[in-house]
Amino acid sequence: MPHDRNTALLAAALDAAARGWPILPLQPGGKRPALHGESACTRTGVCADGHVKWEQRATTDPDRIRTAWSTRPFNIGIATGPAGLVVVDLDTPKNKGKGSSDTPCGVTTFTALCERTGQPVPSTRTVRTARGGRHLYFLAPAGVRLHNTQESLAPNIDTRARGGYIVAPGSTTPAGTYTVENDRPPAPLPEWLCTLLAPRQPARGLSVAPVAPRSSRCATAALNAETAAVATTTEGGRNARLLAGARAIGRFVAWGDLPRDVVAEAFQGAGEAAGLPPAECRATIRSALNWSIRTARPRETA
Repeated sequence: MPHDRNTALLAAALDAAARGWPILPLQPGGKRPALHGESACTRTGVCADGHVKWEQRATTDPDRIRTAWSTRPFNIGIATGPAGLVVVDLDTPKNKGKGSSDTPCGVTTFTALCERTGQPVPSTRTVRTARGGRHLYFLAPAGVRLHNTQESLAPNIDTRARGGYIVAPGSTTPAGTYTVENDRPPAPLPEWLCTLLAPRQPARGLSVAPVAPRSSRCATAALNAETAAVATTTEGGRNARLLAGARAIGRFVAWGDLPRDVVAEAFQGAGEAAGLPPAECRATIRSALNWSIRTARPRETA
């Protein structure tokens, strides 16, 4: 039986590597890297010239993979940065205590996020996690350095990109096995997701489009949905939700569908309703709108 397990994991590891995704061994039955850390480094082999971190030691070399997985039934990690992937991790609530049944899972909050931004739920390679969540695989965009995030999009939604890794299908933990649910190739990361995940940059010269006489119906509906989401966000993710919401609506300001002061006032009220200090709300809203207006694509190409 242990031999069969090694064989299955080796096959899964080789499959990931064959897709061009550098992999690393994880602890058998666990999710932590099985590679040595800097404090335990012997400065030999690949580390002869100094300790090499796990991201640089991830490999697609079939011989190295066979050698490693012939010794122990390692779980499989995919180094998302070197693999050119951005993986959206839709998690299940970790709190099993009182009231946890009222906490929405990542799949639910991601679907709601798509609805609020007027976007379809992306169809891409999907892996069901051991705890019943989902990993959505996307191709990382060229020219944008995306890093890991934790609940910056919404509760129970993390992302893994540069500096991160995800547990690959075939791996097993006490909670269950990671399995492929949609085996299509990873789709390019949607632009709207890239916009929400991109690091904030200081605003330079702003070029705001003229304000239309009346706000469009679509823009007003989007503003109402985003501010409602901000107002009901609980402690721990409030500022991130305010930032994401204001960024999503900033394009309507750039296009002239909504006056900036109206948008800022609406988000200010929503942020304070969620319990954020007024000064923190103002700073976050100003930063988010500046960024969105500066980076907004023309309406006809959005």
